[in-house]
Amino acid sequence: MNLSGKTILVTGGAGFIGSHIASKLIDLGAKVIIVDNLNKYYDSTLKKNRLKSILRGKKFVFYKYDIVNFKTLEKVFKKHKIDIVCHQAAQPGVRYSIENPILYGKVNLMGTMNLLELSRLHKVKGFIFASSSSVYGEESKIPFHEDEKIHRLVSLYAATKKADETLASAYHKIYDLHITALRYFTTYGPWARPDMALFKFTKAILNGEEIEVYNFGKMSRDFTYVDDIVDGVIRAMKKNLPFEIINLGSGEPKKLMEFIKAIENSTGKKAKIKYLPLQKGDLLKTFADICKAKSKLGWKPKTSIDMGVKNFVDWYRAYYHL
Repeated sequence: MNLSGKTILVTGGAGFIGSHIASKLIDLGAKVIIVDNLNKYYDSTLKKNRLKSILRGKKFVFYKYDIVNFKTLEKVFKKHKIDIVCHQAAQPGVRYSIENPILYGKVNLMGTMNLLELSRLHKVKGFIFASSSSVYGEESKIPFHEDEKIHRLVSLYAATKKADETLASAYHKIYDLHITALRYFTTYGPWARPDMALFKFTKAILNGEEIEVYNFGKMSRDFTYVDDIVDGVIRAMKKNLPFEIINLGSGEPKKLMEFIKAIENSTGKKAKIKYLPLQKGDLLKTFADICKAKSKLGWKPKTSIDMGVKNFVDWYRAYYHL
C-alpha cells in the first residue's frame, strides 16, 4: 500500500514512539490525524514539546481526546475518512500497573476496543497497533517466538496487551478487519519517557546520583532503537497483512550492565550503582526472534546500542541545556 495521500490516525501521537511515527508518515506524504489526551502520567510539557520539535513545520491535525471516550473519538472518524489506524496510545509502565490496575483496564482494553469498533463501523482498511514484549511470560522459551503459547504473565500491563491481541484476532475473524499487532521490545532513543531506564540512568549519572539496578544487575534486554521500530511500523502499514502478530526487536539482547556501560561512555561519567532485588513484573531476559519480521515485512534493525545511546545522551544534553 502506498501511504502517500492516505489519511492515517495516530493515537498517542504526542508520545515517544507515536510522535516519531507521525513525523515519518508526514514525510511520506500521508495526511496525519493525531489523537492524544496529554495525560499527567509524566510531564505533559515533554509531550507538547515533541509535537513542537519533532513535527516542527509539518502539517497535521491534532485532537486532545481520550480514546476511552467512544462518542468523542467517533467525531474524528465522522469528520475524516480514515484509511489506516496506527494505534500507539496506551497506559504504559509495568510497575505502575500493579498499583493502578483499573486504569490499565480502562485505557488499554476499552480504548483499544473503541478503536477496533470504530474502525469496523467506518470501514478502515488497516489497523496497526503497539503490543509489547511484556506479553511473554516467565516460562516463555528463549528466544521469544510469536507462535508460542503464553503462560504465567508477570504484570497487569502485559495482561492488557495480550487481551488486546485477543480482541484484535476476534475482530479480524468476525469482521475481516486487517490487523497487525507489533510486539515492541525495549524501545529507546531521543524523546523517550522519563520513567524509562535510559532516561532515569542518564539523568542520575549526569547529576552524580545513584542509579537503582534491579536483580543485582543480572538481567538482559532486547534493546531496540526508536528509528528501527518506526521503520517496522511503516512497513507493516504498507504490507497491510490480513492478521499477524510480529516481534520488533534487535534480536541481540544486551546485559543490563553493558547498557549502563554504554551510558557511561556517552556521558563520560561513572555510574554510582545501588543494587536491588528483582522487582514484581520484571522478566529476567527478553530476546526477540525476528525471523517473522524479516520474512513478512522485509525488516531488520540497523542501529547499534552504542550509537543509539549516544543519540539519546546528545538529545538529553541539548533538551536540558547541559
